[in-house]
Amino acid sequence: MVSLPEPWMRGPIPGVSPLTAPVLYSFEQAREELARYTERLTTEQLWATPFGMGPAGFHILHIAGSTDRLMTYLRGGELTAGQLEALEREKDPPRLSREELLALVDRAFAAAERVVREIDPATLAEPRAVGRKRLPTTVIGLLTHIAEHTQRHVGQAISAAKLAEKA
Repeated sequence: MVSLPEPWMRGPIPGVSPLTAPVLYSFEQAREELARYTERLTTEQLWATPFGMGPAGFHILHIAGSTDRLMTYLRGGELTAGQLEALEREKDPPRLSREELLALVDRAFAAAERVVREIDPATLAEPRAVGRKRLPTTVIGLLTHIAEHTQRHVGQAISAAKLAEKA
């Protein structure tokens, strides 16, 4: 198996501004690490709560859902009833398999990547609003948060996966 450097060290992404590329690097790194660190886990292990931690499955599911929701705000929209229902279901999620979880993440990232690839860097400072309270941010603020939030939950998923595998 050839070990590649992390996505951000593989060079520029053709046709993508270096100002928006970091979110795409984050998605690719998340795909690779989630696949790698959950490879040997059973569905039961994915949903285990080692030491009271949130299960790896929750973090993977949340990455997909939060990416979808944050992209709605990035496009200047508000959450739909379906998105709000999905958010509510994250509190007591179905015990999806590894394949189902990774497919959800891949679909969320693919949809988000299409949007990110179309962002004009001249719009990065444009205002956006988040949540029911319409909290202020910008396009670049949302892009930064999407990448950061994704990596935070990837780390939590990996930690939970490693502990569940050892249990």
